[in-house]
Amino acid sequence: MPVSKTSLLEDSTPPGTARMSDVAREAGVSLVTVSRAINTPDKLAPDTLAAVRASIERLGYLPNLMAGSLASNRSRIVAAIVPTISNLVFSETLEALAQTLADGGYQLLLGQSAYRHNDEAALVDTFLGRRVDGLVLTGIAQSSALRLKLRRAGAPVVQTWDWPAAGGEAPVDMLVGFSNVDAGRAAAAHLFARGYRSLAFIGAEEERSRLRLAGFRAEAAAHGADEVPAELIRPPVQIDDAGPRLAQLLPRRPGITAVFCNNDLLAAGLLFECQQRGWAVPGRIAVMGFGDMPIARAATPRLSTVRIRRAEMGERAGQMLLTRLAGEDPGARLVDIGFEVVARSST
Repeated sequence: MPVSKTSLLEDSTPPGTARMSDVAREAGVSLVTVSRAINTPDKLAPDTLAAVRASIERLGYLPNLMAGSLASNRSRIVAAIVPTISNLVFSETLEALAQTLADGGYQLLLGQSAYRHNDEAALVDTFLGRRVDGLVLTGIAQSSALRLKLRRAGAPVVQTWDWPAAGGEAPVDMLVGFSNVDAGRAAAAHLFARGYRSLAFIGAEEERSRLRLAGFRAEAAAHGADEVPAELIRPPVQIDDAGPRLAQLLPRRPGITAVFCNNDLLAAGLLFECQQRGWAVPGRIAVMGFGDMPIARAATPRLSTVRIRRAEMGERAGQMLLTRLAGEDPGARLVDIGFEVVARSST
């Protein structure tokens, strides 16, 4: 019984080891045609493209993307570094970023710094060594050495989730974010407007949380309030961290009337703790969160919070990168997306 050309190729080519020449021979086309089917499919006739793709599928051919990137000096990959992938507050930003980049023909590579500056710097080295076309960073607190390295690398960079203070160091390249200090001030202003004067803070032991605390304390001082006690938790922060931290705060300030939490997860945990203590919220104590996550709208009582347009942040960051990678001027390189205090039942 005769053996077909296709079966011979499949028998002699284990999955993942097929070569471009195998695809060309199996589809009856040239190597150039296979290359075009992979890199510029719009330049091929539909029937030819379908034949090449069918051969690629049958043979399990994996294109050497590194070879293509060396030839074009483009990897078509953008890297993003976030402090953690366990905190849902970052997921909406990353999802919008990934979709925006995908629409522009780029893929997203993700790294987790675990809130450690050394880990972030190591990830930057790794990604630059892999010749990514752009970088998205969380925050603006990178070291001077890392900032210099990023500028010298020449790849476009977008920093997110923060805003420089007046007179502070300029962003590395581009920035889309908001002022964490101002967000903290706005949270305190909301609580004072509702009549709460004995305030406390529960947050994470990391840069953006400290900035929100600084703004919160500054606004409290402007209203003549006493120093705001705070409990800072080493990341990652869990929902059940809030209860023990409230227990730590009460001996220092027994008359606390309102607590601002660095994120909605902590605020929801504080609601659970108040329920276990039999405390009415906001009758005995008011609770406020940050982020406007789904849990803030589902909690009982519903959580007052600070809303951040997380998806818009990712989309704008992706658009800025795509514009630069297309060789065009993005216009405004610093985009303040702002924030909004959302007043609900918990305050």
